[in-house]
Amino acid sequence: MEQRIVDDQRAVLGPHIVGEALTARATVGENGIVTGWNDGAEHLLGYAAEEILGRPAASLLAEEPPPRDLPPFAQLPRWHGTLALRHRDGRRIESGVLAHHHTTPEQGGGEWLVFSPLSGQEPDPADETLVRWSFTQSPCCAQALYDTRLRLRRANEDMQRAVALTEAEMRGLRVTEIVDNEAGERAEQAMARVLETGDPQYDENYLRATGETHEHAWSVFMAPLRDQEGRIQGVSLSAHDMTEQHWARKRLQLMTEAGRRIGTTLDVTRTAQELADVAVPELADFISVDLLASLDEPYEQPPAAAGSLTLRRIAHQSVYPGVPEAAVALGEVDEYPEGSPPVESLRSGRAVLHAVTAPAITEWIVQRPVRASRVRDFGIHSVMTVPLSARGTTLGVAVFLRHRHPDAFQQDDLVLAEELASRAAVCIDNARRYTRERGTAVTLQRSLLPQSMPEQAAVDVASRYLPAGAQAGVGGDWFDVIPLSGARVALVVGDVVGHGVHASATMGRLRTAVRTLADIDLPPDELLTHLDDMVGRLSTEAERAEWAARDGGASGDVGATCLYAVYDPVSRRCTLARAGHPPPAVVSPDGTVELLDLPVGPPLGLGGLPFEAAEVELLEGSLLALYTNGLVESRDDGAGQDIDDGIARLRRALASPAASLDILCDAVLASVLPQRPSDDVALLVARTRGLDTDRVASWDVAPEPAAVAEARKNAVAQLEAWGLTEAVFVTELVVSELVTNAIRHAEAPIQLRLIHDRSLICEVSDGSSTAPHMRRARTFDEGGRGLLLVAQLTNRWGTRPTPKGKTIWAEQNAE
Repeated sequence: MEQRIVDDQRAVLGPHIVGEALTARATVGENGIVTGWNDGAEHLLGYAAEEILGRPAASLLAEEPPPRDLPPFAQLPRWHGTLALRHRDGRRIESGVLAHHHTTPEQGGGEWLVFSPLSGQEPDPADETLVRWSFTQSPCCAQALYDTRLRLRRANEDMQRAVALTEAEMRGLRVTEIVDNEAGERAEQAMARVLETGDPQYDENYLRATGETHEHAWSVFMAPLRDQEGRIQGVSLSAHDMTEQHWARKRLQLMTEAGRRIGTTLDVTRTAQELADVAVPELADFISVDLLASLDEPYEQPPAAAGSLTLRRIAHQSVYPGVPEAAVALGEVDEYPEGSPPVESLRSGRAVLHAVTAPAITEWIVQRPVRASRVRDFGIHSVMTVPLSARGTTLGVAVFLRHRHPDAFQQDDLVLAEELASRAAVCIDNARRYTRERGTAVTLQRSLLPQSMPEQAAVDVASRYLPAGAQAGVGGDWFDVIPLSGARVALVVGDVVGHGVHASATMGRLRTAVRTLADIDLPPDELLTHLDDMVGRLSTEAERAEWAARDGGASGDVGATCLYAVYDPVSRRCTLARAGHPPPAVVSPDGTVELLDLPVGPPLGLGGLPFEAAEVELLEGSLLALYTNGLVESRDDGAGQDIDDGIARLRRALASPAASLDILCDAVLASVLPQRPSDDVALLVARTRGLDTDRVASWDVAPEPAAVAEARKNAVAQLEAWGLTEAVFVTELVVSELVTNAIRHAEAPIQLRLIHDRSLICEVSDGSSTAPHMRRARTFDEGGRGLLLVAQLTNRWGTRPTPKGKTIWAEQNAE
């Protein structure tokens, strides 16, 4: 085996290298028996291979080492030391030994490979020459030696190339005299510290050698040179060229910075500006970001296959304040001709490097004098055009320029620009899609909310709706004001769980359902019960749709909260019920603010639990404030606002006097909310009115036919007192029909009431819960025409349940 190794070495290195310089080499098994012996070992100890193979290795020792000096060989991968060996002729030989422990699994054990040098143990005068050659010709770093006066004495070839000076030209000069910049000053200061403290120093600096086109990054080590007594006799300086590592690190840092700074919001313009801010000045001296103008259209079209393209400037940045290089202002639209580098990059989808002297750049520049003057005035010399595209959609192009930076863009710069543009393009596309979806949701949301408040005399109202901030998206908050029979009014505020178009659409369905249920005059608790059933059905439908589509567009979770209040200006009483909604606030005429203590019902959609209503009396001029939880549970700068703190802010804002309800709404939002609420906010404030007693007249009616005439007589007298003589004829017919029906088909007690407000309302209440139905009488029928006649002669009519029966009402103009 040893002969094969020697033969292999001779084949690779040649006989003049291996020859007499062969190392003494032997192998010893785990059992201590010599298993290998080469010519060098025979030269060292005089034994031929056939004399020593198979013998114990211990027989070659001149003396047994002390046991305390023997390490646990079985646990060592390597051992080195000096052994006393016995030559064949009896001479004692002290030789340095290096032994490696090799395991041989195929043989079930291991062996030691032992080496001992035959020569080179003592210094050779020729070694000094090797040291000198190693110093001057070392390719690993630039090296220089300085004396205690910090004057250069020696410099190797790499150092001479780095500063473009020969050793003879630098000998006797200080670093600051060789390198006249900050790097030289820092190096000399560090070497002075080496002489003063004796401690090595480290620094990193940047140096552009004469004739070089770009700066080099250097990792500089300075260490003391000591004599045999330990006195410092000079300083060695070793500079390693770390340019590649430096720029790789810089690029990695820039990409890390881009990941942190680009895409912090869902705003297209801000995201593009973040790209520009990251790229300047680390990569470019100027950057512009232009998006296709067609993206502004409702139905965006891909860029045309030929011809010029219209782009809109949405961001740019420069190393100079005010971005003086820009030939296009922010927000301005510019037409880029066919063949111009931005258009070609945009159409091909490839990033391209350009020198300003390239024909494509020259032809593009000369077509617009402003752009040509910018190139000339600022000395722009290098250009990169990088397309912005994401998810198969072409968005625009980013143009990188250099003028203050002397180096032209390189291929690595282009790769980095592509990475930055790719990251930014995805963020811009996310922002663009979100903006479009948010715009759709906001439009849908606002279209589903009341466009104007209906006419009614019960309350004065004002309202506000604020969509959530950009991160959350539009939610499903809503409010409504619904005129009811008997001059009453319903006030509604609700909040659908979730955000986006789905929440807005669900809100629209719930608002429609509330209006429909309000039209049949259900009490607040019963209305919420029906609404709860509807939300449960919506949740089931959404869950089925989600399972069917599985595209993320639907959510199986549909829930909502709601507060429903009915105010009666005649009795000045308000009946309220809530389903998981914050309690309303009431401001009395003297300015006292309190939260109404209403029974807490579960959110809509849970089912199984009843809703309870509460009735309170409100003084005329009281203020009722209904709101969604986004007003009192908003978030500011990531910190959650405690609901108690939010309610306290709301109470203080409501207690402050305001000239109008609209001003009060603005004051409440300004006092309670952050600038960008994280959830939708709906606010509805209503100031109560009361109808004067002289505007309401009521009579008890005896359950007998003769009472009909008396009822008509009372009604006519009241109308004349109110000055409504033109309404006498219709009112007589209505009173006659409704009172007659109550006497014939209902139960006592029966009451007639007239209300003169914006309209004239006639109400007949009885003790029966059976509601009448309008039908069309046939030709020879004796009845069935009464309610049809009432419906034709009045504006509206209807029936509503009461705690002791029902009320049938009809409304007509009071003018």
